[in-house]
Amino acid sequence: MRVGDPMHPDSRLGAVVSKMHYEKILSYIELARQEGGRILCGGEALNMPAPLNKGWYIAPTVIEGLGIECRTNQEEIFGPVVTIQPFDTDDEALALANGVPYGLSATLWTNHLQRTQRFSAELQAGIVWVNCWLLRDLRTPFGGVKQSGVGREGGWDAIRFFTETKNVTIAG
Repeated sequence: MRVGDPMHPDSRLGAVVSKMHYEKILSYIELARQEGGRILCGGEALNMPAPLNKGWYIAPTVIEGLGIECRTNQEEIFGPVVTIQPFDTDDEALALANGVPYGLSATLWTNHLQRTQRFSAELQAGIVWVNCWLLRDLRTPFGGVKQSGVGREGGWDAIRFFTETKNVTIAG
């Protein structure tokens, strides 16, 4: 995943939004190390050449070796960080995926239609991407479940969510 100028077609990842968020993401990577995680790639800040040198860049990071109870797996980081966990059965995979207090989105990678149908129904997430990620039609609703937000944006759901209806009655 190439990190760089988001206006460049070869770049897939730009800077994070602020220094405060940059520090938060790096603190989670350090926390993962403390919790026993192994950094497979990334895990550090990036110093970019001008004119990008004023942005807050972090290398895409993959971490393994953390249990489901670790904060790195339980809290939303909103950064270029992913943890991977092994599983032996579909039920174990669902328990891992649903064993967090958040449910904005889920990504499922499979070639089995029955697994796709079962997981899509049982994953506790507002959106499930199958064999893709971040493909979105803005006419469809988007939003999370559990502690990942209230309501939906996109399509008619956005109109309903952002509309405050009012009844005005005037006696004649």
